[in-house]
Parts: sequence; structure tokens; C-alpha cells
Amino acid sequence: MCVDGERWRRRRQALSIQSPRAPSQPGPPVTHLPAIAVTATTESIRGVLRVRANVSYTKAVRSAGARPYILPLLDPADADELLEGMDGLLLTGGEDVDPQLYGERAHPALGDVHAGRDALELALMKAARARRLPVLAICRGIQVANVALGGTLVQDIPAEHPGALAHDGDWPRDRRVHSIDADDTSRLAAALGARRLSVNSFHHQAIAQPAPDLRVVARAPDGIIEGVEWPSDDWWMLGAQWHPEELVDTTEPWDRSLFAAFVAAAHAERVSSSAASAPHS
Repeated sequence: MCVDGERWRRRRQALSIQSPRAPSQPGPPVTHLPAIAVTATTESIRGVLRVRANVSYTKAVRSAGARPYILPLLDPADADELLEGMDGLLLTGGEDVDPQLYGERAHPALGDVHAGRDALELALMKAARARRLPVLAICRGIQVANVALGGTLVQDIPAEHPGALAHDGDWPRDRRVHSIDADDTSRLAAALGARRLSVNSFHHQAIAQPAPDLRVVARAPDGIIEGVEWPSDDWWMLGAQWHPEELVDTTEPWDRSLFAAFVAAAHAERVSSSAASAPHS
């Protein structure tokens, strides 16, 4: 589980209307930019069930030079078609993943689950894998990716790892609260431009048993897994247990660099797909 924009079941964030942005400098037409599918949840707001995603995700994607598209929660059978025309997939944070999906009973500290979202995102992950579509998996997203590929989760860090650091708290979203160490040979370290960095943290779950096909490439000082990646060059897939989208406006460049690397991979996918679909003379 990741706390995404509000403390699930504990607080509700006031709704507000964004002020218009000042006109940006001329650049490439937005339709020429890579298209990124952004996962979402559903929430009842003013008595109506709505699709919801935090603005920080779409802002980070757009700032990195891509077009974000929020995906509705549809039937898992629609997952592959939802990725048609997309150049990348961003798996976002949110509710706990149902432990039944990795063969375990629910721990008493299990938070809210969303069966429909679980089903769709597992299917999206598998569809992205089949398409070799670049994936950036954030917080809950890294957990969904791990389960989709055959791994398991720590259902509650304080209960299962009582000596661990505090990985969830009431601190500001952009506060860096603990360090992580990344393997200096990893794609993640290359994307971040650093081997050691400090991150924010808003989760009480984490990867327990990594999926057989995933490489663990970053950990917190207490051993909690903070980063994974696909180990070969045939697929760009990175998972981050923290929330880099909340840190792109900080002075440190690491999280901006991560989104830039994701968008660069999506751009490469767009170019490759365009070349493959171009008519041959």
C-alpha cells in the first residue's frame, strides 16, 4: 500500500481547482510526444464514483516530455487494447494488493484493497511485458509488478520486520526521510544518476520474495527492497518503492532524471513502433 494523495481511511484532501499555467516556451507539438498510460483508482467524491489519479504523476510525466493519459478501470480483458497507441506504462501508488493474489491470507494490518484495480493492473503489467512496452512502477506499482511476475509481498513492515525504519509517516510528500543504495551496475542507478540517494517514503508494504525474473537493485539501510528492474535489455522496466513524482521539483536531480530516462525509453519505443509500421517501398 502507498498513501497516494491522502491517508487511506484516515483523512480526505480538500478538492481545489488548479490555477491556469503560464504559457510555456514553444516546443514540439504535444501530439509528437510519447504517450504514457497512467493507472488510476476509483473513489466516491460528492456521492459519485470517479476515476482518480494524483496530479503529481501527470505533471511529472508531462514535465519529462511526454503525454500522460489516465486509464479508466475497465475489465482486465481490455488491458492489451488499453495499451494500443501507448509508448509506456506508469503503474501508480495506492491501495494494498490483495494477498490472495500471491497465495497468502490477509494479515490483520492489511489496508484497503481494490479487487478491480488489482485485476486490471496485473493484466496491464503482463500486456506491457508481452509488448515490450517500457514500464515505470511506483510504490504500489512495484508491488503489482512483482506479484504479476510471480513474487510475494510483505503485508505490513512494522509487524513482519519490527526493527525496520519508519517507511510511512505524516511527513510532507516531498521530504526525503531515508537513504537507499542502488547497485552501481543497474539501469536504475544509471537512470537516477546516482548510487546513493535519499527518498521520501509512504508505504507499509514491500516486496518479500522477488519475482524470479526481476533483479533487486536497491535497498534501504534496513534491507527493505526499494528498487527492481528487468535484468536484460529486451525490456525497459524499473520499479521504485518511493514516490519520485513528488520529488521532481526538489533541488536534487535524481527523480527528474528517473522520469527523463523513462520518457527516453518510451520515445525509443515510439520511434521503433513507427518504423515497424511504416510502409516499405
